[in-house]
Amino acid sequence: MAAIAKALYQAFADGDRDAIERLIAPDFHFTSPRDNRIDRTTFFERCWPNHNFITGFEFVRVLPADDLVVVTYEGRSSRGSGFRNTEILTIRNGQIHNTEVYFGWSIPHEASEGAFVDNEIAKTKHP
Repeated sequence: MAAIAKALYQAFADGDRDAIERLIAPDFHFTSPRDNRIDRTTFFERCWPNHNFITGFEFVRVLPADDLVVVTYEGRSSRGSGFRNTEILTIRNGQIHNTEVYFGWSIPHEASEGAFVDNEIAKTKHP
């Protein structure tokens, strides 16, 4: 299962749409802080164009457990910035059926070590 997960990211970095088509299931759904369980068609419309800016991934961790693989990676972008995310992939019968994305931080980090970024989220009061 870890190999299937890694193949997904490699195909994305390579811009290999045929490989992605084979890797994600017809009933595929994608959830992130910006996307609420979008279907396969919407994923290709919204997310696939980003492959034009992705130059590669470095895996921090790839942890298979039952039908899940937890992947934390550092992505590289042709736009000069990097990013770190964690994703949980549900894999059955050799295909990815569900992806949950948890956005990480920019690389290099916006805050110096021991400091933090002050933004509107941090200013929001939570009950």
